[in-house]
Amino acid sequence: MTKEHTSYWKQTSNLPTFPKLTENIETDVCIIGGGITGITTAYLLSKEGLKVTVLEADKVLQGTTGNTTAKITLQHGLIYDELIGNIGEEQAKLYYEANKKGQQFMKDIAEKLSIDCSFTKENSYLYATSEKYAEKVEKEYEAYQKLGIESQLIDSIPFPIDTKAVLNMTDQYQFHPLIYLHAILLEMKKNNVTIFEQTPAQDIEEKDTPTVLTGNNYRVSCKYVVIASHFPFYDKKGFYFARMYAERSYCIALKASSPYPFGMYYNGEKPVRSMRSIKNNGQEWVIISGENHKTGQDEDTAVHYDALKTFSKEILKTDKIEYSWSAQDLTTLDKIPYVGELTKNTPSILVATGFRKWGMTNGTAASLLLRDIIMEKDNPYRSLFSPSRFHPDPAIKTFITTNLDVAKHFVSGKLDIGEQERALLPNEGAILHMDGKKVGCYKDSSGTIHKVDTTCTHLGCEVAWNSSEKTWDCPCHGSRFAYTGEVIEGPALNPLPKL
Repeated sequence: MTKEHTSYWKQTSNLPTFPKLTENIETDVCIIGGGITGITTAYLLSKEGLKVTVLEADKVLQGTTGNTTAKITLQHGLIYDELIGNIGEEQAKLYYEANKKGQQFMKDIAEKLSIDCSFTKENSYLYATSEKYAEKVEKEYEAYQKLGIESQLIDSIPFPIDTKAVLNMTDQYQFHPLIYLHAILLEMKKNNVTIFEQTPAQDIEEKDTPTVLTGNNYRVSCKYVVIASHFPFYDKKGFYFARMYAERSYCIALKASSPYPFGMYYNGEKPVRSMRSIKNNGQEWVIISGENHKTGQDEDTAVHYDALKTFSKEILKTDKIEYSWSAQDLTTLDKIPYVGELTKNTPSILVATGFRKWGMTNGTAASLLLRDIIMEKDNPYRSLFSPSRFHPDPAIKTFITTNLDVAKHFVSGKLDIGEQERALLPNEGAILHMDGKKVGCYKDSSGTIHKVDTTCTHLGCEVAWNSSEKTWDCPCHGSRFAYTGEVIEGPALNPLPKL
């Protein structure tokens, strides 16, 4: 039986639980977010002798980190040729080197702590199936040569896919992310790091030193705040909502019908297809992912799982899906993460966001940089990742395109009055026109109808129904809400009002 909307990683790990915060506390560093960046940063700072507290709104490692494909690769799609064109060869090389340091750190920690997390060396293959993208892959290979990245340009991959060009980056890695991070959580416990779950951060008081205000009305006084909550929950000055956009992607995991050859694979064009193998109780499984689209801008999300299932049947000769899940990722204006001071005027409030689907190495590299900023150590990647940076090309074009898209969906959402009031089927959701206004309605399996206001509590866009995952998704800035209105994903902090 398929485990829908449950990631393989979550089902095959046994993570510890942590209490809610129930009092006001003081700490050296308060980290918001219990994903790979927050956990790794807490571990690094605790090794420096600092008192560290982690606040997680839900449960640790259940967000984007728990829904990853878990490739520890420096082959981040078609990126290096673009970076060279936009920011120059020297800066592009810094991006590669920062991620390589993150990759090496993960390898070293897995070996040092003897973590049995299926940490294996694999080649990574970027391929194209059209002549247009074959040219892009060849240009990417030229960029690799300029940056000194060991690679080969080849013709084919060991699957029945008609490839026009393939770029092989050697000596990359894959692993089980939650087993890896579970071991780090245990090490953090030895270093007296305190972790609180079900404790959402709501605001920050900026004085001589910051204080984090939580949703359950407690205060965490500290010297530094690190916002590693995927989307920055505190965005009063940085305007991150206008400088990033959210995309969803989809994953399936299934038993291989024949021996999986080797390597990790990624199609550099649309529709994106990503493949990697996993070992599960001696059996070989495959994770297939792809089908990217902007959050809230695709009503029938079930078609994306169907497309991956069709691809699996054609390429792997099996469509017996065991797990299916989705993830949300943020992309910045220039495709480089924002890591560092939230704004130029907030040296004690740091942020890490915008990993563009490559959060394993980018998130770990961010943690190393955050540690160095707090410990006042030199770091050669600080200006590259600075959230206050500005690269006129492509930032201006991307900023205009992204925010025109937001404006379009804002206006179209306001003009759409919804469907005429009608009966819903069990497990069906829709926006209905009732008593002169729009109402978000969902009928659960017991027949109860849940009604919510459809106006996103972030900046007033109109949410859309996600039929596959039974959520209300905002097409403007990527906020997501449960069918009952509770916030699943920011930037929204407040739930949709129930009607």
